[in-house]
Amino acid sequence: MPNDRNVKPATMPGLAAGPRKVGGREIDDLHVLLVDRVRDYAIFALDPAGYILSWNAGAQHLKGYTAEEIIGQHFSIFYPQDALEAQKPAQLLEAAAARGQQEDQGWRVRKDGTRFWADVLITGLRDDDGTFLGFAKVTRDLTDHRRSIEALRRSEERFRLLVESVKDYAIFMLDPSGNIATWNEGAHRIKGYTEDEIVGKHFSTFYPAEDVAAGKPARELEIAISRGEYKEEGHRVRKDGSLFWASVVITAVRDSRNQLAGFAKVTRDLTERRVAQERALDDARRLAEEEVARLAAEQHGHEMRRLAEQLRASATELERRSSEAESANRVKGQFLAAMSHELRTPLNAIGGYAQLLQLGVSGPVTSQQLQHLERIQRSQHHLMGIINDILNFSRIEAGQVEYDTAPVRVRDIVDAVIPMIAPQAQDQQIQLSIGSCPPSLVAEADRAKVEQILLNLLSNAVKFTPASGTIELTCGEEGDRAWLTVRDTGIGVPANQLEAIFTPFVQVGRSLASPKEGTGLGLSISRQLARGMDGDLVAASNAGAGTTLRLTLPRGGGRR
Repeated sequence: MPNDRNVKPATMPGLAAGPRKVGGREIDDLHVLLVDRVRDYAIFALDPAGYILSWNAGAQHLKGYTAEEIIGQHFSIFYPQDALEAQKPAQLLEAAAARGQQEDQGWRVRKDGTRFWADVLITGLRDDDGTFLGFAKVTRDLTDHRRSIEALRRSEERFRLLVESVKDYAIFMLDPSGNIATWNEGAHRIKGYTEDEIVGKHFSTFYPAEDVAAGKPARELEIAISRGEYKEEGHRVRKDGSLFWASVVITAVRDSRNQLAGFAKVTRDLTERRVAQERALDDARRLAEEEVARLAAEQHGHEMRRLAEQLRASATELERRSSEAESANRVKGQFLAAMSHELRTPLNAIGGYAQLLQLGVSGPVTSQQLQHLERIQRSQHHLMGIINDILNFSRIEAGQVEYDTAPVRVRDIVDAVIPMIAPQAQDQQIQLSIGSCPPSLVAEADRAKVEQILLNLLSNAVKFTPASGTIELTCGEEGDRAWLTVRDTGIGVPANQLEAIFTPFVQVGRSLASPKEGTGLGLSISRQLARGMDGDLVAASNAGAGTTLRLTLPRGGGRR
């Protein structure tokens, strides 16, 4: 088709004679009104040479030109320089004339010089005799749509790179039959297979022959389907046939209709950790055997010499045990620090991935999937709490806790802690209230540690109080002591077991029929922190009648 901007625009004759009428208006008039009033599309006509013959409100809105400014101009005015140099306008007209219609997407230029991404449809027009009259051109602005698609593509690419770059975990997907659908770098490093070698094969490839014969892989998928996930530690097989000790989590993945879409599988190599544990057990057995042998040998000597030897041995033993205790404390500290790092890193990764999915970076998330993600995050927060409890207990036992005591208003502590526990109580349908607590009451204490103690007491009360129960927090003073009490209507504790609730790693009332979450360290830590501030923590309760925990602290030098 011609693209000579000096060619005069042709006049487009009517396409049909004898206009019909509807409601007193000619149909041609209605067509003109329809086209002229459309604002979301630029709709205009070109003569056979590409000069603009008509212009609607949508064209002015989209491209910025008024009808007086643009009619008579060549339509190539809307194309960027690189498209003009490639003679794209002429090519589009030639294709539309030859085929009847030509669609294109690309950059176009507004009157003010700004660019927008356009979807363009050019239609060749002929009259009833087949005479070529010109072109109809419809343009739509798809800039926002293109930007959204590009953002989604970049988001999916970032998420894919994130999963593929993880090297300490094998993260991959299975189809509903258990065949491997994806493979990341961590899976390659841990199991030895490349993506080309393993995708499409059944995941039972990683199991020892006796487990495969016993139907263990299929049973794990059945459990994941029925319970939502399956967890275990056990032996797995690498490509070279060697065994490694693995931590495995298999999660059932369902689509928006709750149909099984497959499984997400996360595997971690724990071989080094297990070897270290076994080595520690072997060392403990060896030391015990050496001690028995030493004692047996001493019994064969003279009585006096035996007594002397025992005295010397006792002194040596005390020194050795003191040294070993110091060494054990150092090792324990190193172990707990390592454990903190080893556990926090994957837990933070789990929380991060869950948050990315909640934000929809990988696409829309259904309400059912949001519930699953919330469960993942609750479990992650619970595990982080357990880790913090263990580390806090270790620091207290090692005498590494420092107290920054100062006068602190008790009611300020109550007002800071209550909002932290209120959502948890509301979820359990428990009424949480503040009773008498004078705003002027002041204690001499480390505020952060008192908040930690109070949060432990309230969390414990929520844990052991059934739905529709109540929890009341009160505070006051008695002599030179300030006190806070947390009273619940929960399951209570038998009177002869009250002191046991402050014993580390003990949870009174825990059973297979009535499991309670936690490590059993919260109350033990709370009591030791209270005593470290010259206070105390005591309990009063009867089975089935609720529990009252009372925290006492030195009263401050005066009311503030």
